[in-house]
Amino acid sequence: MANPSLSEYLAQSQRGLYQSVFGPEYLQKQSYFTVDTATGIFNTTYGRKVWQALNNQTRFFNAIPRVVWGNTAGWRVRTDRGSNRSRPVTETGALPTVDVSNIATVSSLPRIVSTTFGASVKSVFTAQLEGGVGDVLALENENAQVDHIKEMNEELLAGSAYIASAGSGTAFTVPAAIAKHFKVGDAVSQRDISAGGFDRTSGSVVSAVNESTGVVTVASGTTFADGDLAFIYSRAGLTSIDDIVNEDGVTYGGVSGGGQARAYDLSYGGRTAGGWNAAANVDMNGGTGRALTLQMVDTAIQKIRENGGEPKLIVMGHDQYFNMNRLLNANQRYMGQEEYQVGVGSERTFPGTRTGLVLATYQGIPILPDADTPKSVASNDAVLGSNIYVLDTDYLEIAVAQPTQYVENRDYFAANALVVRGLLYTMAEMRCKNIWVQAKIGDLNA
Repeated sequence: MANPSLSEYLAQSQRGLYQSVFGPEYLQKQSYFTVDTATGIFNTTYGRKVWQALNNQTRFFNAIPRVVWGNTAGWRVRTDRGSNRSRPVTETGALPTVDVSNIATVSSLPRIVSTTFGASVKSVFTAQLEGGVGDVLALENENAQVDHIKEMNEELLAGSAYIASAGSGTAFTVPAAIAKHFKVGDAVSQRDISAGGFDRTSGSVVSAVNESTGVVTVASGTTFADGDLAFIYSRAGLTSIDDIVNEDGVTYGGVSGGGQARAYDLSYGGRTAGGWNAAANVDMNGGTGRALTLQMVDTAIQKIRENGGEPKLIVMGHDQYFNMNRLLNANQRYMGQEEYQVGVGSERTFPGTRTGLVLATYQGIPILPDADTPKSVASNDAVLGSNIYVLDTDYLEIAVAQPTQYVENRDYFAANALVVRGLLYTMAEMRCKNIWVQAKIGDLNA
């Protein structure tokens, strides 16, 4: 075979610059991964890797102790010591009146959180060809596991009550950033601002949530209007820390023009107003943002200790984390720095110094910032900064009835399609054995 001429050699060597041996649809053959058809494969693949690294933190879920559910559907709580059963007695005086403790029953049942994924038979085959991503089911399974834990973390940190910025029959609107706190199946009740401030007696179940527009749709029976308070009194998923750390009558979003406060009502969730079933301290500001002060945090810690608890964890968003740093830096006198971290569950705090320059603890209490920490909303519908939760985790636990299970289905007739489907589900619930030693600070500026 004769050697090619210089022009033939150049033509062959440059062929790959202008055409693909895989054909014109090479970059399109993996389109089943594309979230947005306008994006390319590289943006979709590597862009999502970056997104996961930034947004899939599950710090609160990792920090709360996890225990086996056990043989129980609830427990009993002693809510008072009885009246006048203990008092001084003179030498010939009468004995104290016999009285008994008041015992209340707390019911707790497990909740199921599920995550699905799937891939077509064709995509499973083509993904293993040259240029493919390999085992597409393994990739989707890995992503689904991350999403599954992320969903549980979001549920554990979901807000419990928000003012509707608009209402139209059985739908109401909240800021888009807040909509994720409402889940399909949640039971929502309403503080009707136009009816003398009384709560409606009938609740509605959330049937759809649009996280892009903030529109939440509920079943018929409750008509929402602009300014009404929508509060979740029964969760379809895991109970959130905001549900636990609450008290009867706390005001959300301030006062409307009609003069009626939008107040949270614990009785809808089965917690009648009282002392033992309300948080140690709920510090809100009527829907008006304010700057964080150390006195707010000190008060929360004090109230918990007065109720017999000892704070073990402070949870906040990254905005309040930096706010606390700035507060403490102004009061420090530096004589050297020593970095250290504190372990909380399977998590660790950010590296801190004993001078407080980079915060790890406050008064010896570990601080964990979590991006999912719920935010308050002002009376003008503006989203404020994240809340702060001061918690005694000795009385908090994630009780697991069934650890995460993986189920795979290849029944094409049942699916009526050539697809392989996967399911991850976990049966668990967050339980609080002592609500009186938890605290919350809200209505803070970012």
